[in-house]
Amino acid sequence: MRTIRDNSLISVAMASLLTLSVSILPVHAQTAADAALNMANMLDGAGGGISSGELLAALQNAAEAGQPMAMWQLGTMYENGEGVARDPAKAFGYFAQIANQHADAAPKGVEADIVARSFVKVGDYYKQGLPDAGIPADANRSHALLLHAATYFGDADAQYRVGLLYLREDELGVNPLQSARWFSLAARKGHCPAQAQLGELLFNGVEGIAAQPVEGLMWLTLAQERCLGTADAGWIDEKRNHALSLAAPDVQSEAAALALSIAPQFAGF
Repeated sequence: MRTIRDNSLISVAMASLLTLSVSILPVHAQTAADAALNMANMLDGAGGGISSGELLAALQNAAEAGQPMAMWQLGTMYENGEGVARDPAKAFGYFAQIANQHADAAPKGVEADIVARSFVKVGDYYKQGLPDAGIPADANRSHALLLHAATYFGDADAQYRVGLLYLREDELGVNPLQSARWFSLAARKGHCPAQAQLGELLFNGVEGIAAQPVEGLMWLTLAQERCLGTADAGWIDEKRNHALSLAAPDVQSEAAALALSIAPQFAGF
């Protein structure tokens, strides 16, 4: 099995194994991330009289037993300070443990989304560095982790972020053609920021890609609709409105009709 260790990538002090048993795997969870949340909800005090301390112990118990869903839940709790004191080093440890142990998990398996996102999380920590965990900033390692999530797991957010890296000289170097290719992979999975970035590149044209204003405006339209009400809505609106101000009326109408006809095809999974 491939790992992302550097001698020993993680060193997390786990709580002692407690007697509270955890064998809860929601039957109808759509993804492993949903399953992790559902597991926590089922153990929450409101759902069965279990205290927050018992919930934490249960998750630690499950993580110690190797359940990636529990590791993910603990990682996000420590990363955000939800129910525990915020501790980036512990968060990193849990995410890295998932990535180490499941680097070759089935790309379409039930836990693939958690593993892919753990690679992205660990990559983010390497990008900035985490002195408390003995992790130096390492852009090359960060890129490698992100690329694994984007290629092996086909994670849409990772693919989008690789596309962004190809727009910056200080990252993977400016290469709009490569950027458009990565954005396209994510856009076709319903990732609306990737749809917006791809739309702008196609609308304007880049080296290696002739301007395609109809298709570009189509992607910008899809992105605006799908990202409505999200944190990305503002900059996406700006990009689409700018394209609209430059597009001829026939381009606008053709793009709108195209977006309407194929929207369900790229609505995501």
